[in-house]
Amino acid sequence: MSADGNIPTLAEAARLIAARQLSPVELTQACLDRVHRLEERLNAFVLLTEERAIAEAKAGEAEIMRSGPRSPLHGIPIGLKDIVETAGLRTTCQSAILQDHVPTEDATCAARLAAAGSVLMGKLTTHEFADGGPSFDLPQPPARNPWNTDHFTAGSSSGTGAAVAAGMILCGIGTDTGGSIRGPAALCGIAGLKPTYGLVSRAGVFPAAFSLDHIGPMAWTAEDCALMLQALAGPDPRDPASAQHPVPDYTAALGQGLRGMRIGVIRHFHETDLKVAPATQKGIDDAVATFRDLGAMVRDVTLSPLADWHACGSLISITERAAAYEEWARTRFADFSERVQRRLMLGAFVSGVDYVQAVRRRRELCAELAAAMADLDVVITAGAPGEAPTLEDVPRWDLFAAPNFTMPFNVAGTPAIAVCSGFGPAGLPVSLQIAGKPFQEAVVLRVADAFEKATGFRAMRPPMAA
Repeated sequence: MSADGNIPTLAEAARLIAARQLSPVELTQACLDRVHRLEERLNAFVLLTEERAIAEAKAGEAEIMRSGPRSPLHGIPIGLKDIVETAGLRTTCQSAILQDHVPTEDATCAARLAAAGSVLMGKLTTHEFADGGPSFDLPQPPARNPWNTDHFTAGSSSGTGAAVAAGMILCGIGTDTGGSIRGPAALCGIAGLKPTYGLVSRAGVFPAAFSLDHIGPMAWTAEDCALMLQALAGPDPRDPASAQHPVPDYTAALGQGLRGMRIGVIRHFHETDLKVAPATQKGIDDAVATFRDLGAMVRDVTLSPLADWHACGSLISITERAAAYEEWARTRFADFSERVQRRLMLGAFVSGVDYVQAVRRRRELCAELAAAMADLDVVITAGAPGEAPTLEDVPRWDLFAAPNFTMPFNVAGTPAIAVCSGFGPAGLPVSLQIAGKPFQEAVVLRVADAFEKATGFRAMRPPMAA
């Protein structure tokens, strides 16, 4: 049924459902059973919609038996990060401020996944308003890493990362302002794609930093992310930043190999600017060898130091977050968690001059990346420095403790995916990041899919998921 004989990938499940060899009801029940067994240890869900999931699975199964699946997502159990509005279901943003908030309309991404026939398992844990970090002064505790529950998932799409890795859902929605899709993907050992800015509508999703926010898929494989992106991508008049760009078939090039592809390695990011752990470095070195074995041409690329990209993106992020939540910061400041209080105060003290200078620097950095990639298809670097730290070891000022490898592609607004590239000495995943040119998600996914299929990492699930 799947690579590990237990949990199918989205793509495997879709093929079996279409062939009427797998029941959406049985698949949903298996995921629910896993939630009941593991949730107490993982804290991946804010709200479990069990009755709705069973009802949707039954309706989907009946429709599929009559006329076949609407899409590869028909009958597939999914989850939504709890900053995604859902009509009739609480959307709390993991905040005391919104504990009783019940939207009347679905976010566009939620509506598109529902239209594709997916089965909603529930709302998934996040950091408060997708900000801050793992906090214990919130209405619900932070999610934990299924590879070792003493360890962090990264954030802020923390519940999605944990739930996908543990097999509670086959895919889910993440949001990414500075790495909140790719960080949890890296530390939880799954695939997480941040698409091009504007490709996936943010309408109905609570903001973090308007000019940096992205919505994207998180799943076990790059192929699964491609199937999910197919349902999510496209223009939306409800989102003023929505891109008017045609949506290609994101799966068309999967399996075509990498012969002739041109790959750049931003080596100084992970070897000099922020030296990664030996296991992460080995994963990158092995990936370069794999790409060459598959026929790709690989060469080094030099950009501005990682710290420049991180400083630019972080200053824009904290300022735009402070603007997004200015009213509540004035009227309900004490109801925010301590971590978010610090971020909001810091953002409020950024001067207009500093913000404008960061925006100007952003334009220079974007032009620099575009020039460096003029004769390349993708670039690669680390997804995270190493294995997941323990929850206790995540610093209070985690945004500024060190630059991260994900922020450059939020600054540039270009597509980037994190995929598992091996495991460290503690048995936790390490990650590779693959980034492409604007609206070239199909190329990024092709490279990621080829890498996954040339390595054996997708056959390994967290032991607790077995």
